[in-house]
Amino acid sequence: MDRLAPFGSDPFDQPPCRGCSSYLMEPYIKCADCGPPPLLICLQCFTRGFEYKKHQSDHSYEIMTSDFPILDPNWTAQEEMALLEAVMDCGFGNWQDVANQIRTKSKEDCEKHYMKHFVHNPLFSSTLLSLKQSEETKDLDTAITFRSCDEPPRPAFDSAVSRDMAGYMPARADFVEEFDNYAEWDLRDIDFVEDDSDILHALKLAVVDIYHSRLKERQRRKKILRDHGLINLRKFQILERRYPKEVQDLYEAMRHFARLLGPTEHDKFIESHTLDFELRKEIKRLQEYRRAGIFTFRGAKVYDCLKVHREEERLKRSMLTDVLQCLQDSNACQQWLHRQAAMEEFVCRILSNTRRSDSGLNPVAPVIPTAGRRNAPPLNLTGLPGTEKLNDKEKELCQMVRLVPGAYLEYKAALMNESSRLGGLKLAQARTLIKIDVNKTRKIYDFLIREGYITKA
Repeated sequence: MDRLAPFGSDPFDQPPCRGCSSYLMEPYIKCADCGPPPLLICLQCFTRGFEYKKHQSDHSYEIMTSDFPILDPNWTAQEEMALLEAVMDCGFGNWQDVANQIRTKSKEDCEKHYMKHFVHNPLFSSTLLSLKQSEETKDLDTAITFRSCDEPPRPAFDSAVSRDMAGYMPARADFVEEFDNYAEWDLRDIDFVEDDSDILHALKLAVVDIYHSRLKERQRRKKILRDHGLINLRKFQILERRYPKEVQDLYEAMRHFARLLGPTEHDKFIESHTLDFELRKEIKRLQEYRRAGIFTFRGAKVYDCLKVHREEERLKRSMLTDVLQCLQDSNACQQWLHRQAAMEEFVCRILSNTRRSDSGLNPVAPVIPTAGRRNAPPLNLTGLPGTEKLNDKEKELCQMVRLVPGAYLEYKAALMNESSRLGGLKLAQARTLIKIDVNKTRKIYDFLIREGYITKA
């Protein structure tokens, strides 16, 4: 079976024969049972029954040649490849040089065949167009992490998400309010007439040039927003949180220089600093092992297990200290005993319900008995993500209202953005933004006003 040889016409471009190591000349033989890599031998070695390692003389084979027509009966496959290579080397239109390189066809034959089968052929033209479009799409200079081609959300007009996106309208790929939105007002009364003096004409041209510069600045800002993926602000913030806190601070500080670097270079810069931070962290960990006299990774694992155990023991001792403090205060001791008794009764009710459900009876909803109305114990923030971003007063607030630090930081950012946009915030507006218990919302609202994060409308 004949197959198209994948090599050029130059004999030095051919692979060597596996049997005699000479350069292969068409036609030659390819073993169909061996490979990869393919085993190629010349006709002389094939007639002698050459065998090599697992290759046997009775294996199936393929005849590799390009001496057969493809598009035109008068043109072989070898000549087709030579024509394409000559056009690439000499350039389109230099048909005399193309003919000289092919040697078997004239100038007119080369031009006629190429225009008929590679330019005016609908099949080839559509294929080349699709390849060109795919290459253009591949070479787009977009960001690595935040792609400008991502479909942004389509929020309702004048909603909180729409305000975060600066009024961006995805259907129009434009903004409700442009940068320097009233730049056109300076041109509304300008009219060029023939009887204008030279000075007045020059002044009008200067106003038009100023307007053009303002349009360029508007387009530059839009390009920065789209290239860096800043339109979808919430997605940008979520991606930013994947970095450690130290890298997030650097990201915030270097954000102003992103317009100078470009999206790809800026992301590479941040990623390089993230890698630097991880390496420094790993070096500190190894230095800690070295100071502890550990020189093997097995010893490091044992050290980490013992360190975790010591931390657990320290927490137990701190809990014991809290219990002893409760014993010294009679009121605190009574509250602690009530909590323990309530929890024990709650567990007993759950176990009783489990037994009743196993026996086919209707379970009774467990209710913790309460002696009057008591406040819930403060929330323990140890180990919760985002705790390190809070100050002492914010930690105390989260403990009292029993709110995890991550949710508090999101509520705080939303209220601060709304307050800065409106110039002040009412409690009712805060409750529409934060869909949690109204008492917790009031405590958070009063705290942010008291600390100066937001202003009261």
